[in-house]
Amino acid sequence: MTDTSQSASGFSFPVEAGHIMMFARALGDQNPIHLEPEHEATRARGGIVAPPTFAAAGAQFDPDWPYRPRPDRPWHGSGRGPGTAPEDSGGGTSMHAEQHYEFHEPVHAGDVLTVEREDGESWQKESRRAGTLRFTTEISRYRNQHGRLVITAKRVRVVTERVVEQ
Repeated sequence: MTDTSQSASGFSFPVEAGHIMMFARALGDQNPIHLEPEHEATRARGGIVAPPTFAAAGAQFDPDWPYRPRPDRPWHGSGRGPGTAPEDSGGGTSMHAEQHYEFHEPVHAGDVLTVEREDGESWQKESRRAGTLRFTTEISRYRNQHGRLVITAKRVRVVTERVVEQ
């Protein structure tokens, strides 16, 4: 079992070669830099490198991520209906609307990433079907164990005032 730490501003998680391999396989990415430590291209990059969107896998280590299954709580990420965590939806539907990544350095197997999050801009639009749409941006900064910024991620979330009926 891997120990992860949490601070007031975020959390940390290890980047393991097996996790990178499973993530790459799930994407159908056969690039040897994600899979083969002895491959020439991998050695040229200083070891196994995580695929660009690997940072999303860090959510499983986030103690506050509402869509991670927990034995003592209802799970809202099943895909059977709108992915809405009741405590933050305001009666509507919460949706992941956009995701943007800026890559500063490669993420390697063996790194330990610390994630710090902050709120970005927010705005509203009106919709005839869903009522007020509230958009919020969350900025996540991923730093490696040397304190260097490796990834900046921006997530845009939209919460509808009411559920849209089909």
